[in-house]
Amino acid sequence: MLRAVIIDDIETIRTKNIELIKAHCPNVAIIGQACDVKSGIQLIEEILPDLVFLDVEMPDGTGFDLLQKLHPFAFKVIFITGYEDFAIRAFRFSAIDYLLKPLDAHDLVDAVKKAEASIHKEYLELKLNTLFSNLAEPKEQQKLVLKTADKIYSVNVQDIVNCESDKNYTTFNFINAPKLVVSTTLKEYETLLKPFNFFRAHQSHLINMRYFDHFIKSDGGNTIVMKNQQHIPLATRKKEEFLTLISKF
Repeated sequence: MLRAVIIDDIETIRTKNIELIKAHCPNVAIIGQACDVKSGIQLIEEILPDLVFLDVEMPDGTGFDLLQKLHPFAFKVIFITGYEDFAIRAFRFSAIDYLLKPLDAHDLVDAVKKAEASIHKEYLELKLNTLFSNLAEPKEQQKLVLKTADKIYSVNVQDIVNCESDKNYTTFNFINAPKLVVSTTLKEYETLLKPFNFFRAHQSHLINMRYFDHFIKSDGGNTIVMKNQQHIPLATRKKEEFLTLISKF
């Protein structure tokens, strides 16, 4: 049984979420609740919960402020937010679970199961440190959490040269580091990385335009050459979009 607390500034939302948790998560016992950062810190320090359902925006600060004031800590965290805002991207880059208000029962159950399964405290530390860094640093210095079969990494987005798909796996190639293979589809990373000047050159290839070197036209197909001398095929349907993109360099 997970001993849990819920911290949210709106009482009616706390009440509804507690009812939802009781109805769908029998392995979770809500043993306390708080309405802001200050009372949340006091509650957590007093009862030492296993799990915290944590609102992002509160009157006296944010859920991030609460965690940084308690850092380091042993409990697991599920963030709850009412906004599709900048924090959502930070969560996704940091591989941290979050729930959108109003809570969906299926998403809630999945998040609790993941919290129960997260037995590696050092992984949570790395994810949260990445989250805090991404919230504080400019776009050019954002980090991305990548989990391989045996380890978890926090990498600089701008160190990624390209990503290559192999069914449900994605290989990350870096400018000055060994490649990493993760069990996540390329489509998900395309969505995350597109705002950082990444281009989907081919069904199986996502490239960082920062490392584009030159373009080869040939009868056998068009090829993009990266600064690390990797040759990336350019899909015919992507050619016009790519040529428009490099014309702006």
